[in-house]
Amino acid sequence: MEPVLKVNVAGLEISNPTMLAAGVLGISHSSLERVYQAGAGAVVTKSIGINPRKGYPNPTIVHLGFGLLNAMGLPNSGIDEYCKEVILAKEHGVKVVASIFGSLPSDFQTLASKMESSGADAIELNLSCPHVKGVGMQIGHDPEFIHTIVSAVKSVVKIPVFTKLTPNVTNIVDIAKVAENAGVDAITAINTVRAMAIDIETGRPLLANKIGGLSGQAIQPIALRCVYEISKSVDVPVIGVGGILNWRDAVAFLLAGASAIQLGTAIAIRGLNVFHEINEGLKKYMSKKGYKNVNEFIGFSHKY
Repeated sequence: MEPVLKVNVAGLEISNPTMLAAGVLGISHSSLERVYQAGAGAVVTKSIGINPRKGYPNPTIVHLGFGLLNAMGLPNSGIDEYCKEVILAKEHGVKVVASIFGSLPSDFQTLASKMESSGADAIELNLSCPHVKGVGMQIGHDPEFIHTIVSAVKSVVKIPVFTKLTPNVTNIVDIAKVAENAGVDAITAINTVRAMAIDIETGRPLLANKIGGLSGQAIQPIALRCVYEISKSVDVPVIGVGGILNWRDAVAFLLAGASAIQLGTAIAIRGLNVFHEINEGLKKYMSKKGYKNVNEFIGFSHKY
């Protein structure tokens, strides 16, 4: 009998534990559908705000060899336009997690309500973008504000609410506990690590915004540590993201306590087939180890 990859993340039932991470190919219903058809258990949209936003001028992405450095500036079409994309994606059976950002609790409430009305299966609160003023990480390091935002969103929607946390804090576990106490259904860890790069010939920072977020293989040990510590300290599911490039990385995150994983940089490096490759690798690993269900080894490393 083939191993079962199906998981339930706080009420979100998905066929396998892989998900598209926010900010990658989440531009339109067609790109979301393409990722879903490639084997993702669910897809997370681009982070969407109340109003349209252009984002930062180029260059916005730099390939460093050991990871990607980006400062996109949260470009998006605004909630009213983007809801049309969610509706179309849902018409094709896509499992959609809507990523949203704002500066006020009322912003998050409006965004979450509209996404739920459009058919989104879950909400992911972006409290961790490291390079946009007034949103993301700048509010995601404030425990009191996090509690207020999570509580506000939970009061207006019935679908599961996730919160994506930043590693750029003193103690991410403390932040996770605040989110849990506020009623969040799951925690996504982590977003990119605040970083920069400089051209030594010109002396200029390589990104137009100067400071950006580092993703990819370089941050994987940080993400893995965060998932391990958070999942040992809270009772809600944890979704792991950060430098997962292959099935071995996926297994490590599941062993660390992740109930599901998200892929971002891996798609830029390896293409959409990475979802299929990871799922097939998980099945082979499970058959070798004698696991019938992926849930049997989630958090196994906590015993050590």
